[in-house]
Amino acid sequence: MASGGGESSTAQAAPRPPEPLFPTMPKAEGEITDLEDSETGNVPELEEWRRKVANAEKEKADLLLSKLAAHEEKLKWEEELKSLKSIENKFTKERKLTRENQKNLNRKNDELRREIQFLKDKLAAEKAKCKELAQMYKLKRIIPEMKMTFTHLEKVENEEMYNNISCFFDVSTNIPFTLKKGEALITFEEENVAQELLQTFRHVVNLENAEAILRARPVELETGIAFQLHVKISQRKIKVSNIPFLPISDEWVKDKLELNFYKTKLGGGEVQDVTYDRQSQMALITFAQPGVANRIVKWAEYPFHISEETYIVTVSPVTEKYLERFEIFSGTSKRTLLLTGIQNMAEDEENIQDMIAIHFQKPSNGGGEVEYIRYVSEGTKVTHFETDTENII
Repeated sequence: MASGGGESSTAQAAPRPPEPLFPTMPKAEGEITDLEDSETGNVPELEEWRRKVANAEKEKADLLLSKLAAHEEKLKWEEELKSLKSIENKFTKERKLTRENQKNLNRKNDELRREIQFLKDKLAAEKAKCKELAQMYKLKRIIPEMKMTFTHLEKVENEEMYNNISCFFDVSTNIPFTLKKGEALITFEEENVAQELLQTFRHVVNLENAEAILRARPVELETGIAFQLHVKISQRKIKVSNIPFLPISDEWVKDKLELNFYKTKLGGGEVQDVTYDRQSQMALITFAQPGVANRIVKWAEYPFHISEETYIVTVSPVTEKYLERFEIFSGTSKRTLLLTGIQNMAEDEENIQDMIAIHFQKPSNGGGEVEYIRYVSEGTKVTHFETDTENII
């Protein structure tokens, strides 16, 4: 340190120059400085390095912008991913709920199938039962021919009231009963006699100088029917069958039928209407006046003329039939008893019948007047009961 003039002074360090933007590489021995370069005229190389630095700065800025854009894109996709996960969770819950609902539906469907099958089986059983009942009560009876007696004539004041012949029949069936070997049927005139004899368990009857112990049983009758059959026979309409197939229109066939049945020679008359069905080969013809149909149907087979050809058609009355007061019934005879326990006898059937009738006609034996008796010694026989509500319970 040097002093001078009695005053002391402190040496201060010179300020440091600012650091360069890019650190400079240490110079090798013999390397020249920028100043030296400038001085030496190496300007192009310096410009090249400055250009490279600018490009590097630009690339750095672009990378920063790309990084920022990528970050924003990342945030966007993260939000999208969250939304998709939320949708997936919702879909999973809905799928689980759907599966549960499907299971419930399957269970209900199984229950409904079982119930439907049960109802089908029940319906089949009911149908079988109905079929059995229908077969049980299905009756086929032949109505016997009956004689009809003419009573009187009535004056016709209004012909429209007599377009139909109306009649009805009261029909009732005879009820069959099978009588076996060694059995007898006995019918009393009085109901109370038969009912009192039923109260006695055994009846000792003298047959061929031998005593027979008979038992009296009620007669259980089979099913019978009764009904009224109503029949209406049209006096203005007839049915024509077996009409030939003709190569003409239906309208022409109707015209031909009308002309054919208009002829009075064969009992025809004015035709009011014709209905024709080609498929069934049938027609319904309505006449204007009553009584014509009755004359026509007497022929049964009627000539049908077309041009030079003649065909034979069938004519029949138009009838309407229906039943009323149809009744199905069964019961027990009030006045008839079944006697069982008759052993083989040498006497013929008529003698046995007489001996039984004599026994049960005596009031001392609890009997009364006998209306009918039938005994079977061999095999089986069928007897019939007439429908009489007073004699059946």
